[in-house]
Amino acid sequence: MKLSQFVLTLLASCTLALSAWAAPVSKDGNSGVALEGYDPVAFFTDRQAAKGNPQISAKFEGATYFFQSEDHKKTFLAAPAKYLPAYGGYCAFGAALGLLLPVDVATWEIVDGRLILQYSQDIKKQFAKDSAANFAKADAFWSKQK
Repeated sequence: MKLSQFVLTLLASCTLALSAWAAPVSKDGNSGVALEGYDPVAFFTDRQAAKGNPQISAKFEGATYFFQSEDHKKTFLAAPAKYLPAYGGYCAFGAALGLLLPVDVATWEIVDGRLILQYSQDIKKQFAKDSAANFAKADAFWSKQK
């Protein structure tokens, strides 16, 4: 399947899902919980996607983050930029295509010290086929979103 066909198929399948999903990280302070409640520090320190505790939370840049422990919360607050998901928690491949798409947290990976999320495992594989170019495109797109 050609990339253009793939993108059209992806967009068609995402249309309904996008309307039901909140923005991963708020631009206006109204989207609520980031990372679907997963602890951003756990990806880095525990090397796993782990749900945070709503009782242990912190707000940063308009989004609320949940943590598994007070230590994780302290770690995050000491250097939040280190633990924020790339592209505001949106799909990295979507960002490379100039789109804001939701993610499946199970696709997470740490690449060059950044938490990267994708729409699906298949999208993750597509992104990896030319990751250098895709990161460059995603970074350029995201720099215009801020």
